[in-house]
Amino acid sequence: MIRRLGALTLTALVAAMVVFGMASDASAQGGPVPWQLGLQEAASDRMTRIIDLHNFVLWIVTAICIFVLGLLVWIAVRYNARANPTPTVTTHNTVLEVLWTVIPVAILVAIAIPSFRLLYYQDVIPQADITIKAIGKQWYWSYEYPDNGNFTFDALMLSDRVAQQKGEPRLLGTNNHVVVPVNTTVRVITTGADVIHAWAIPAFGVKIDAVPGKINQTWFNATREGKFYGECSELCGARHAFMPITVEVVSRERFDQWVEEARTRFATVGAPTRVAEERR
Repeated sequence: MIRRLGALTLTALVAAMVVFGMASDASAQGGPVPWQLGLQEAASDRMTRIIDLHNFVLWIVTAICIFVLGLLVWIAVRYNARANPTPTVTTHNTVLEVLWTVIPVAILVAIAIPSFRLLYYQDVIPQADITIKAIGKQWYWSYEYPDNGNFTFDALMLSDRVAQQKGEPRLLGTNNHVVVPVNTTVRVITTGADVIHAWAIPAFGVKIDAVPGKINQTWFNATREGKFYGECSELCGARHAFMPITVEVVSRERFDQWVEEARTRFATVGAPTRVAEERR
């Protein structure tokens, strides 16, 4: 029996190491991995604050669940028909009634204060260094860089074969990446070209709807370099699950170099369409 328990314990430890190892890989690549526990590692101050609030509320919820479970067990043991054949006839208890009103209100206030602070922090957009426009389409994203030459490009999901060749995660890699510099405030403007989409990057704590005929905006400031992955987070049709987002965070020097390359590689917004000449 002891050997069996030891073997089970060793197996559990190995499994935990594997899970945490995969979580580390996820943190390195900015995306999810199988059997990952918890939220993705934060890559912006927004996500750090979201995780802090999540953990704070989780402790409160856990304490409430343990208290309620303990109370139920105590009542079932102490006041069952065998242990307490003569039930009490008490109908009111002023102290108890005040407590079970005041304590839940205090808990809600304790949760509400940091929640409103976080909502305000997310909603108020600071002075942006770069503006990017994300346009949701069925079923890919188009991007514009109005502050850096006003060029535009599309980002489509990579096939499984190409994603494996490029070392990109399946269903999350795209042929073109959104490139931004590290430690820079980026304003993201979103809209939809056909139906409602949603632009979301979990590691940045960003999720904003892209609605046809309407402009929404949000922001983020990536605190470390790397590739970060997200997906359309609004049901938008048959291929909703195949509409990934890839954001590559680089140094300022690398970003400036990429912008110069992008100006010659991609089309300019509003530029006339060039038609190939007929061969004679």
